[in-house]
Amino acid sequence: MKDKEDIFTHELEVFRTEIEPAIQFFYVDHAMNGVLAKDKNTLAVVNRTPLFWVTTAGALHTSFFITLGRVFDQKSIHNIDKLLSIAQTHNGIFSKESLERRKRADSENAAEWIDEYMKSVYVPTATDFRRLRKYVDKYKKIYKAVYIDIRNKVIAHKELSNVDDIHSLYAKTNIAEMQRLLIFLNKLYHSLWQLYYNGNKPVLRQMKYSVKRMLRAELPKWQSYYVQERIVADTVNFLKLLSSIPKE
Repeated sequence: MKDKEDIFTHELEVFRTEIEPAIQFFYVDHAMNGVLAKDKNTLAVVNRTPLFWVTTAGALHTSFFITLGRVFDQKSIHNIDKLLSIAQTHNGIFSKESLERRKRADSENAAEWIDEYMKSVYVPTATDFRRLRKYVDKYKKIYKAVYIDIRNKVIAHKELSNVDDIHSLYAKTNIAEMQRLLIFLNKLYHSLWQLYYNGNKPVLRQMKYSVKRMLRAELPKWQSYYVQERIVADTVNFLKLLSSIPKE
């Protein structure tokens, strides 16, 4: 069982290290655009070094599509389907016995609380994994219908060089749709993490996804648990610091 647990936790961590950078690349790019569209002072500072910012935006865009491609690419060694398949195939790692053993190993005073804790532990069923699979399939279809051609034909390989052809691909994209796709990936990660480490039912809990709404909201004094909120806050704070630099 330990080997199966190691396989799952490794794959889950690889998944995290793919989806979080993809979210960071996308949300930094759009948060910067959102701030600069409204803040003329910061825009003036940025326009003092235009080539740097064009390069930065291009790097974020390229990195985003390459990373997102690995998440959905069936040829990739690590992808979203492999993660879910491992969880479903080795579902014994989510049993109460397995979780209790892990909790006892991680806590010196487990005997004081473990019996009460285990009363509320959830053991996933085939229905749970079928439900998660439906969500994965839904977002895979969106990726394949719109974004895979940009990734493969424009970003990863220069199959298209005609500007009109490239623009026609980008015309199919939708910022809100991509935000929902990215945050679904984050929801999936957190649901599987909570299932394995805490025995919580694998539900896709609500998360903020709209860059525009995050920019309109007052920045929290505490750091959010979710990467999309942290990176938007960091981007806003960085641009504020940048705009405070005095002119030479």
